[in-house]
Amino acid sequence: MEINYSNIKVIGFDADDTLWVNETYFRQAEEEVGRLLSHYETPNKIDQELFRMEIENLPTYGYGVKGFILSMIELAVELSNGAVSNAIISKILVIGKEMINKPIELLDGVEEVLKILSKDYKLIVATKGDLLDQERKLEKSGLLKYFHHIEVLSEKHETNYIQLLKRLDIEPESFLMVGNSLKSDILPLVKIGSKAIHVPFHTTWQHETVSKEESNGSEYKTAHNLTEILKYFN
Repeated sequence: MEINYSNIKVIGFDADDTLWVNETYFRQAEEEVGRLLSHYETPNKIDQELFRMEIENLPTYGYGVKGFILSMIELAVELSNGAVSNAIISKILVIGKEMINKPIELLDGVEEVLKILSKDYKLIVATKGDLLDQERKLEKSGLLKYFHHIEVLSEKHETNYIQLLKRLDIEPESFLMVGNSLKSDILPLVKIGSKAIHVPFHTTWQHETVSKEESNGSEYKTAHNLTEILKYFN
């Protein structure tokens, strides 16, 4: 499948699990909480119920670590019928704070790719999550100098991208999005007439998975790592 990138002027990058490691820490936190609550339920049941709680709370808390922490606490109260100890609640809060304060681990080739592409294209970040947390991670990453604009979105649907491109005066056909999530970073862009390159991360949150039927017929490229996208811009 040939896709022409010659008219691209602006390239957007997702942040979590595209520029740096993120989902790995959520999985580790889930395992820790599973152990803390193991006398109330099985690990598998705890995972299922935590996912349900997170999805139910998305309209209230949005994405990011803070909503995740609140969902974990709410689950602890629910599974224990209100009997969960203050000590366990405190441990859950510690797990959340440790997640927020994790060092930034850039994925392979990230700075090299941004340095090269920023010479010829305007680069932006379009990510989901908690505003303060994402700003903190971008600052700690040392990558801010490569980006013209940072946008933290409440959702990544077609409407959100259309509104973003209008605000930045970017024509959809001149925009390319790079990200690890087919659901959030790739398929919505293809549907509005932009280009997209999928760079999968080894771990994907359940909420971000899509079926083959949903992705069939969509024109996008897949790269094994971020460095591989450079071959489309030689």
